[in-house]
Formats: sequence, structure tokens, C-alpha cells
Amino acid sequence: MKKTTLILGCGDIGTTLGRHLRQAGQRVVGVRRNTAALAGEDSGIEAISADLTEAASLAELPDADVLVYVASADHFDEEAYRAAYPDGLKAVLAEYAARDKAPRHVFFVSSTSVYAQQDGERVDETSPTAPSGFSGQLMREAEQALIEHELPGSVVRFAGIYGPGRDRLIRQVSEGRIAPASPAMYTNRIHRDDCAGVLAHLIDLALAGESLHELYLGSDCEPAPLHEVMTWLARQLKVEATETIQSPLRRRASKRCDNTRLLESGYVFRYPSYREGYAQVLKEGGFLAPEKV
Repeated sequence: MKKTTLILGCGDIGTTLGRHLRQAGQRVVGVRRNTAALAGEDSGIEAISADLTEAASLAELPDADVLVYVASADHFDEEAYRAAYPDGLKAVLAEYAARDKAPRHVFFVSSTSVYAQQDGERVDETSPTAPSGFSGQLMREAEQALIEHELPGSVVRFAGIYGPGRDRLIRQVSEGRIAPASPAMYTNRIHRDDCAGVLAHLIDLALAGESLHELYLGSDCEPAPLHEVMTWLARQLKVEATETIQSPLRRRASKRCDNTRLLESGYVFRYPSYREGYAQVLKEGGFLAPEKV
């Protein structure tokens, strides 16, 4: 019997994950309000339209061996974040906990925004979280809802996601803008394909009956100062920095994420640092000038 993974909020990461799971022989169901994007994908993902905050809509969803909650807020405001994260996840957990066939594991995709460290401290899954903004606070509330729930589940906190179509930093550098060298602002990143890879890896472990931690930190293997990353990009793009970015850079984002737990689980990064990852984005996105013959 094929295993079924239900991806709730099946956007960019969910679709990439779904393709991977389909190639591995799973049945994949993608849920989102507007399924037009999924319908146009040659991915084999079954598309279902549903509102994750409505009980009647959730009741129509199929049973699944694994749930992946990777929804995103419609807007950057408190109401939208509450609906997308704690309220939406709690509604899904209530629906599936009441079913005769409960999922074997639930994954919630969270963010490193739950950390408040700002002085370049190293953080891992055991580090304290004290987010000051509503986004981190509501994300943390959703995390706790899963961790404390009767259904088995794991939270995956992803660092800054980049990849195809997520090229804001590249465009800033191409305009000659670069972060200051001092004070050092550490940045943590993970390529979109590694986000999907991490989730697929953990799903495989769950379906194999392996015991999973309640929390994983999903970040690549090399935290680096933002100035270093942008300087490297400038060299690849062959542009000269003409402007130092002052705002909206804020030191509150400066921390160094430790992915040891994820590595110990057996995951091997496709893009272990920003260099390998951005090299792929630069090449595939057509940002590099063609070499003269």
C-alpha cells in the first residue's frame, strides 16, 4: 500500500517536497485555497482546495500517514499570522486526532524568528526563545500546540529560505548595495531544495518507525556575516559595491544556527553553504553574464 502524505499549504516548498515524495512512490495530496498553481504542475500531486481554519472544510480532507503543515500567512499582520499558524494548526490537529485512523506523524514548518538572540550567539534546539514581535510569538504558540498535542509530531524551524524566485539578496547586490562589515550581522540560510530534502528525510524516518525529536533546526552548515555573503555575490556578479545598506538591517537578527541534530539524524545537505546554493541560483536564474569565447 502506498503511503499518503498530506501537505497543508502546498506552495513552493510543499510542491518541491511533493515531487520528491511522488518520485519515491508515495501518494501526495496538496491542500491550498487556490489550486490553480498545483493544477498546472506536472508533479502528480493531487490538488484539493480547502480553508485550513474551517472545520467543515477540514472534514473533507482524506486520511494520511503523514501531515506536513507548511501554510503561510496572507499578509504580514497579527490577524493573518494567528489564522495561518496557531489557529490553523490547532484546527488541523483537532480534526485528525478525532479520526479513527490518526496520522503516524505531523510536521509543522516553523521559523528561526522564534529566537531573540542578537549578538551572534550560537543557537540550537535547546536555546531559549523569547520572540518580541507578533510573528515569532504566534509561531512559537503554534509550535507548542504541536509539541503538547497527543498526536506525534515534530517542529522544523527553517532559517532564511532562498532559491529559485527567492533572489532579493542577489538583486540588492546587483544594484551595488551591500551590508556593512561592522558590526558583524550573522545570517543563516537554507536553500529551498534542502527545505524539501529535510522534510522528505524526516518523513522517511517517521515512516520507518524511527524515533524523532520534537524539534529540529533547519539551517545550512555555515552561518556567515551578511557582509561576507554579499561580498561573495558581488564577486560572482562582477559588480562593485557603491552603497552601504543601513536600513532595515537590525542587529536583532544576528545569531548562528547549529544544525548538529539534523546532521546526526543522517541528513546530507545538497547545498551545505551559501556558496554552493547561490551558485545554483545564479546559474539557473540567468544572473551571470555569458563567458566570452
